[in-house]
Amino acid sequence: MKILKRFLIYGIIGLVLEVIYTGLASLLKGDLSMQGFTFLVMIPIYGLFVFLEPLHIHLRPYPWWIRGLIYLVTIWVMEYSCGVILAGFLGHCPWHYSDPLNVNGYITLRMAPEWFLAGLGFEELHDFLDRLPFDL
Repeated sequence: MKILKRFLIYGIIGLVLEVIYTGLASLLKGDLSMQGFTFLVMIPIYGLFVFLEPLHIHLRPYPWWIRGLIYLVTIWVMEYSCGVILAGFLGHCPWHYSDPLNVNGYITLRMAPEWFLAGLGFEELHDFLDRLPFDL
């Protein structure tokens, strides 16, 4: 039951953060409406972060930059794999990166800083959930 709760928590938090991120990105492009967006299919994809919890526990002794790089690569593998799977089921991937640093449209190397920081932020969220006085 704990894994399902955390799966949903990571999924919903990821979804909300993506809407905020894309809204701020639209503002930087001059769109004062700050329209943010995502895809509902991202809830289970962000929910997969629950499976990073054991990795986080294992990586605790390592310096932050090594942990961040490992999370970055792990997130890219997850994002790429999910993109391929969704393209197989839906006939297309809901997201498609088109910048020069994209890999088959499923991931982009341009997002390295964001995913590096997201991985380290995940550690903080994981620790916070572990400190709660009730079981989540």
